[in-house]
Amino acid sequence: MIAKRRVGANDPGKHGCRDMKVASESASLRVDGPNCALCPLSRAKAGVEVRIKQLCAAPEVATRMREIGLGEEQIVKLITGHTNIICLVCNARLAISAQLAQLILVEPFAPP
Repeated sequence: MIAKRRVGANDPGKHGCRDMKVASESASLRVDGPNCALCPLSRAKAGVEVRIKQLCAAPEVATRMREIGLGEEQIVKLITGHTNIICLVCNARLAISAQLAQLILVEPFAPP
């Protein structure tokens, strides 16, 4: 089920995140799903490759995330999705908090 909601930190409009389609709590992010809804990285399933579409963090945090490889249009593979999120980015494993992963909006990635 797709629902419209505001996403972002304390003030959703503050960091450039507007109303957008995101998958509902019961939906899971799959590569072969018919909907290309945006989901937080923290809700993607382990083993799935996704493309980062938007960073909804404060500007200084978003800049740092881009510096370490978590920028828009980057393909990442979620390795684990427990308390800390471990993802594969540019052949390097990065561990980020679930709170930070909530601010990274992704879409399913299907190689051409």
